[in-house]
Amino acid sequence: MPYRLAADALLVLHLGFVLFGLLGGLLVLWKRGILLLQLPTAAWAIFVELTGRGCPLTAWEQQLRLRAGEAGYSEGFVEHYLLPLLYPDWLTLPVQYVLAAVVVLSNLLIYGWVIWRWRSR
Repeated sequence: MPYRLAADALLVLHLGFVLFGLLGGLLVLWKRGILLLQLPTAAWAIFVELTGRGCPLTAWEQQLRLRAGEAGYSEGFVEHYLLPLLYPDWLTLPVQYVLAAVVVLSNLLIYGWVIWRWRSR
């Protein structure tokens, strides 16, 4: 049970990491220092998508699930709602290129808006 809880917690952390890489630039309006965390996060997300490499969080989660005695993902709440967001069946290398472009574009738009807001003050 502790391994499964750890795997579920890691899955939620992974989702948060993905969302922070995609939209975390909005938090820079609140605290400028977040910029130092968000830009490397976005860069990592872009790198993972463009190279087709897996994120270490995925490997750690799978190891925890194996230690919990699971062969794969069972249909619990976390698995049913969060896993399809992070591990969709249709994820291919060309789709990953599109996702990398979405991360780049969203961050460019967000940071363009942030800079515009800073300059307008």
